[in-house]
Amino acid sequence: MSGDDRTMVGLTIDGVEVEAPAGELLIKAAEDNGVYIPRFCWHPRMNPVGMCRMCLVEIETPRGRIIVPSCVQPVNDGMVAYTESAPAKKAQEGVLEFLLANHPLDCPVCDKGGECPLQDQTMSYGPGESRFVEEKRHFAKPVPISDLVLLDRERCILCARCTRFSDEISGDPLIEFQGRSGHTQVLTFPDEPFNSYFSGNTVEICPVGALTAVPYRFRARPWDLTVGESTGTVHTEGAGISVHVSQNRVLRFLGLDIDATNQGWLSDKERFGFEFIGSPERLRTPLIKDGDGFRDAGWGEALDLVSERLRAAITNGGGASVAALGGARGTNEDAYALSKFMRVAVGSNHLDAGLGDGLPARFLTGLAGRGRIDDLETARTILLWGPDLKETHPILYLRVRRAAQELGATLIVVHPRRTGLDDRADHKLTYRPGEGAQLLEQLKAGSGEFQAVREALDRGPLVALVGRPGLAEDPRLAESVAAFARSLDASMLPLVHRGNTFGAFDMGVAPDLLPGRLPVEGAAGPLVDAWGAIPPGPGLDAVGIAAACGAGEIEVLLLYGADPVRDLVGFDGSAALSGAGFVVAMDLFLTDSSRRADVVLPALGFGEKKGTVTNLEGRVQMVNRLVPGPGQARADWSVLDDLAGRLGRPLDLGSERDIADEVSRLAPAYAGITWDHLEWDAREGEVAPIDPADQPFVHEPRHQELNGRLDGHTLHLARTLYDDGVLLRPCPSLAPLAPGAGAYLTPAHAASLAVAEGDEVVVRIGGQTVRLPARIDQSLAEGSVYIPFNQPGMGAVDNSLGVSVSVREPS
Repeated sequence: MSGDDRTMVGLTIDGVEVEAPAGELLIKAAEDNGVYIPRFCWHPRMNPVGMCRMCLVEIETPRGRIIVPSCVQPVNDGMVAYTESAPAKKAQEGVLEFLLANHPLDCPVCDKGGECPLQDQTMSYGPGESRFVEEKRHFAKPVPISDLVLLDRERCILCARCTRFSDEISGDPLIEFQGRSGHTQVLTFPDEPFNSYFSGNTVEICPVGALTAVPYRFRARPWDLTVGESTGTVHTEGAGISVHVSQNRVLRFLGLDIDATNQGWLSDKERFGFEFIGSPERLRTPLIKDGDGFRDAGWGEALDLVSERLRAAITNGGGASVAALGGARGTNEDAYALSKFMRVAVGSNHLDAGLGDGLPARFLTGLAGRGRIDDLETARTILLWGPDLKETHPILYLRVRRAAQELGATLIVVHPRRTGLDDRADHKLTYRPGEGAQLLEQLKAGSGEFQAVREALDRGPLVALVGRPGLAEDPRLAESVAAFARSLDASMLPLVHRGNTFGAFDMGVAPDLLPGRLPVEGAAGPLVDAWGAIPPGPGLDAVGIAAACGAGEIEVLLLYGADPVRDLVGFDGSAALSGAGFVVAMDLFLTDSSRRADVVLPALGFGEKKGTVTNLEGRVQMVNRLVPGPGQARADWSVLDDLAGRLGRPLDLGSERDIADEVSRLAPAYAGITWDHLEWDAREGEVAPIDPADQPFVHEPRHQELNGRLDGHTLHLARTLYDDGVLLRPCPSLAPLAPGAGAYLTPAHAASLAVAEGDEVVVRIGGQTVRLPARIDQSLAEGSVYIPFNQPGMGAVDNSLGVSVSVREPS
C-alpha cells in the first residue's frame, strides 16, 4: 500500500504541527516535512536496524520524555518529537565522539573526503573536540574484497549498510560482520570473494571511506567534478544515473533514486561500464579499406564513397539491395534517422535493430497488456518465464526479488537451469530446452504437481515477465506463454537484450514497423504524408538480411553499432559480411565486423550526445551530453542526414530536438511526448502508451504451435552479465570478469562421458564443432547442455537446438 493510500496522522516535530502516514518512521516523516535528522545506518530502501544511534531524538511519553532512535520509531497520532533539544544534541555528540575514537582523522587523503556523511555530520552535530587521546586501532589496508571493491577496515563505523544491502537487496550475502567488541569488522568468507553483480552499490551507500571502487579510487575530488543526470543504456530497464565528469573524462556513474525504475541501484556492468567512453581505442577518423588494412580519410571522402556505392546499388537493384543492421545502442533520434533514411532516401524495409536473439518487433512494441515495472509492487503473483534476470535484467531482478522477499508476492520461475531468483521462488519449474511447449500445456491443465502453481497463477494481480530463456529456443514459445498469461489478465513485461531495443523498434528500425509502432502494411496518416511513398510490404529481419548477404543479394550493408560476426544469433555473421557487396560500419571501435567493412565511420557514444531512449515499459527518458566525442566522431543521425543529402533525398533532420519534435508530431505512440516536457517536467520520463482502441498498433499474443520433442541432448545457449561484448572489451575493470567458455553438463551426462571438471570435450551444434572445457552443473535439466553465449576466445556458436558432446572429434 502506497503512502498516499494510508491514513494520515498528526504529530508535532520541534514545535511545528505536521502530518505523516500512520506507521511511517519518524526519521522519514521528519525529512518529508523539512527536518533533517542525522543518520548513518538508516537508508530509505532498506529495513531499519537502529545500529548507529546517530538519529537519537526525544519524544514525549506518558512517563515523560525519552530518547529513541528515530529510524525505528513509527509515528502515531499526537506524537511530539524534539530533534534539537539539549538531550538529543548531547546524545548525538556522544555517538560521534565514540565513532571517532577509532576512526582515522585523515580526511585530506581519504577517497570519501568532501562527500563523506561522517565528515559532514561531525562538523554539523559533533562536539568539536574529542576526549580520546589513546592510540587508534590499525589494520592492513586496503583489502581487495573483490575485483572492483577495496576495504579499509580502519574507517568502517559498523553501520551495516553494506552487509544489509548484500543480504536484503541483492541476495548475495558474501560480506558479514566478524569478530566481537572493538575487533568487529566487515570481511568476506574464506575463499569466497565479494563476487556480486551489485557490489558497487555498497560503495555508493557507504557513509565513510571504508569501501572504495577500484575504477574511481583517488581519481578526483567531488569539487572537481561536473555532474549531470542521464539514463543508463546498458540494460532495457532504463536506470537513472548520475554522470560525474572531470577534465572532459567520465570518472564514475552513481545511481539515481528513480522510483519507477531502479530505485537508486545499479548493476556493476552499468556502474563501471563507463570506461569504454574514454578508451584510447576509440575510433577518431573515418577509415577506408586499403589492402588488408585501413587508411585514414576525411568525412567528405568517406561519405562521397558511401553515397556513390549507395546510388549505384539503388540504380541497379533498387532499394531492396540495401540493408541495415543495428540501431539499439544509440538514441531514439538516431534510430528514427536510420528508419527514415532507409525508407525515404534508400527505399528499403530491410532493417532490424535485433540480431536474431530477441522477439518479434510487433510483439515487443505492441504487446497488449504491457505493464509497468512498478506493477511488481502490488503483484500477488509473479510469473518469470524468460532469461535469468540476474544475468540480463539486473534491475528487474532486484525489483522482483523485493516483491517476493519483502512484499509477499508468490514467485514462479520457469527456466532450464538455476537462476538468481531460485532462492526466493515459491515454485521453480525446470525443463529441458525444446520441451517448453509441453510444460506450458501441463501448466494450463493445472493437474498433479502443477496444481499449486496453477492456483497461484489464478490469484491476481499477476505480473508476467516473458522472454526467451535461451537463444536456442523457439521465440514462438514466448508468445505462447504471453498468450496464456494474458488469458489470466496479467500485466506483461517483455524481456529482450540491448539497452534501447524498444526505442529502436518504436522508431521503426524493424522490417515490419514504421515509427510510432505503425505497421508497414497499409500505412497511412501524418507520417506517410510527411515521408511520402513507403516501400511496400515487410522487409527482411536480421537473419533474413544475413541470408540475403550470403546469397549475394545485398549490394550495400550498413552496420550501425552492430557486430553480427560475434552477436548475430541464427546465422554465420562472417559469411554474411563476406557475401555483401559493400559494407559500411558506424561504430565506436573496430569490432570483429567493422574490421571487414569497406568504410568505417567514427560514432559518438553514451555521454557524448543528447537524446532520448525508451525502456521495456515504453518509458521515454533523456540521455545527456556531458563530454565531447573523440576526434572527428559524429552522431549517427547527422551522418545519415548528410548521406541522404548527397543522394539528393534530404531528410531535413536539423538537430536532436528537431528530430524529437518530428517524432512527437508524426509517430502515433509518441504524440505529445515533447523534448521540453522530458527535459524540464518529467524526471521519471513519460510512458508512450499502448492504447487498446488503436487496434493496428496492438499485438494480442496468440498460442503458437511448436515442434515436438527432440531426441538426444538439447542446447541451452544463454547470455551472461559479463561477456566479450564490444563495449566490455575496452573496460579494464569488467572485461576480466567474463566467466569464459565452457560446456556445462549434468553430473550424469559427465559421468557417461567419463569427463571431469575442466576436461576438454567436443561439442557439435548443427554443422558446427567446437572444443570447450567441461563444467559440471547440478541445476541443469537432464538431457540438456548449457553454453554461455559470446565468451572471450570462443567465437560465434550456432543456436540449433540439438547438441551432442563427445570426448573425441566425431567421425
